Amino acid sequence: MRATVHRFTMRDPGDVSQLAAAIQGGEVNPAHIVACIGKTEGNGLVNDYTRGFLVQSLKLLLAEALCTTQDAVARSVIFIFSGGTEGVLTPHYTVFCVDGDAPAAAGGPKRLAIGRAFTPVPLPEEIGTRAQVNMVADAVRRAMRDAGIADPADVHFVQVKGGCVTTDAAQTALARGAKLVSGDPNKSMAFSRVAGAFGVMQGLGEIAADAVDEADFFARPEIWSGRASISSGIEVAENEVVVFGNAAGWSSGFVIAHHTMDDALDINGIYACLDELGIAARGDNRASGMERIACALVKCEPDARGQVRGRRHTMWQDGDINAQRHIRGAVGGLVAGVLGDTRIFVSGGAEHQGPPGGGLIALIARTD
Repeated sequence: MRATVHRFTMRDPGDVSQLAAAIQGGEVNPAHIVACIGKTEGNGLVNDYTRGFLVQSLKLLLAEALCTTQDAVARSVIFIFSGGTEGVLTPHYTVFCVDGDAPAAAGGPKRLAIGRAFTPVPLPEEIGTRAQVNMVADAVRRAMRDAGIADPADVHFVQVKGGCVTTDAAQTALARGAKLVSGDPNKSMAFSRVAGAFGVMQGLGEIAADAVDEADFFARPEIWSGRASISSGIEVAENEVVVFGNAAGWSSGFVIAHHTMDDALDINGIYACLDELGIAARGDNRASGMERIACALVKCEPDARGQVRGRRHTMWQDGDINAQRHIRGAVGGLVAGVLGDTRIFVSGGAEHQGPPGGGLIALIARTD
């Protein structure tokens, strides 16, 4: 098994020309692609159609390259995109490939392992509930098996994309007497993220299944996962799960590390992640080891208390700019400044994902 990581930038949300050139030039085998994760330049909210536009463009490209249908591509490749490239963030996507025919590595250190899984399509009334938690937990375990990861401690990052309750789906569900956690698409996106976070915690054994209580959703921010990154949107129906870890037997030339960020200013969390990768770059974003970084994945959330280290912030009170757009720009700039690179996946909406008001970072680096 061998995993490879390829990062591409975009001129616009439908631009897949760099991947097309990599496929044409033999750098990327389209049959090995298992996931694409990235940032588009929309608003990141319910009506952010740039995410779906990029998904459609990639499906068209891969369907042509593989002489198959878009539906077949959608059943084998996970597409997870976060809208909003505020501040210095660069629209980009990272393509993750797995060559299942590559010979297993005999001994040696653990290397990057990738697994993915899909859940069934939840009913509108299941979104944001224990039912969605259980679906995601089961998918996390299946994705771990797909990656050949037996020990949850070897999992460093779990990216989930879940659906939300659209207006039409809400009306249909209510007409048949179903009870929804919310009929508001924006609020249902948040509930979907929370259920996904608890699903990752349950799947990794961070919380027992019988300890998951819907009453704790949003109410107990001290319950969180340091490895879960959950997004939601109208462009997906099922929950899509990608597990990243390090495992024996993989001949990948990559390794992953993660660390939590205590708050939006926690530069030390970024440096700790770099330290785990053996990249000495404190205070120097032009250090020679920085070119090893192949992918940066970040989750963040505006502090609900309205403060950062005792100083008031106004992210939640701004009527012109959504709070998640503020935090993506702020934390994206912080991480970009440390890494010296603006191609960073920064996703807001970190309820129960990392410390309250903080978040988490995962870095994938080349080993040579």
